[in-house]
Amino acid sequence: MTTQTQTDLLAALTTLKTKEWVDLTHTFGPDSPHFFMFEDAEFKTLFNHDDGFFAQQFSFAGQYGTHIDAPIHFVRNTRYLEELELKELVLPLIVVDKSKNAETDHDFTCSKDDLLEFEKEHGTIESGSFVALRTDWSKRWPDPEKFCNQDADGNNRIPGWGLDALQFLFEERGIKAIGHETFDTDSAADFRKNGALHGEYYVLEQNTYQIELLTNLDKLPAKGAVIFNIVPKPEKASGFPVRSFAILP
Repeated sequence: MTTQTQTDLLAALTTLKTKEWVDLTHTFGPDSPHFFMFEDAEFKTLFNHDDGFFAQQFSFAGQYGTHIDAPIHFVRNTRYLEELELKELVLPLIVVDKSKNAETDHDFTCSKDDLLEFEKEHGTIESGSFVALRTDWSKRWPDPEKFCNQDADGNNRIPGWGLDALQFLFEERGIKAIGHETFDTDSAADFRKNGALHGEYYVLEQNTYQIELLTNLDKLPAKGAVIFNIVPKPEKASGFPVRSFAILP
């Protein structure tokens, strides 16, 4: 590495440190909301300071808290978490704000038309971007009852992506990855109608990843920020809790 390269790199870091950094990650624990088929997380103290050091053991599903889904999570013979390239995890960030829609319609399903409406105001969604759907559902965290939002029949009423919107983003706009504030890619209404998570399968079938249970999207601009998705590297993992954050322009 040349001195000039070192200087350029350190200068870039100095510039980044002058910007505002926003944490997009929930703190999670045994009582946090999670997918209904998973057991509650378990945190166990192995040693405390009376033993000379503090150490803990953690047990939870890979898809717990704010987390990353690797393609193998839904699609056979695709990439595990460890196979995602570092540069894939840092992307230009676009935030599609549909929080008012989700506030009035808990079954809101983001459509291609919703994205075209976004583009009328903010311009074309650029290829290679990470596109996050803002619904402000994260404000219900950490209350499981509010997060699941069940109706009288016990059905979750949670907003999400529609398949036509996802197909538009990947096939017509060439985006790289997506994220959202809810458990699943699909809205709960679409899941009940289809009997499957077609949207989630479609995204991971693109040989890319998604970030679920994001927070603080309300603190970000529609365009101009960069998202970092920092995650451990467990062997042959389908997903894992992630530390996602954004740097504002």
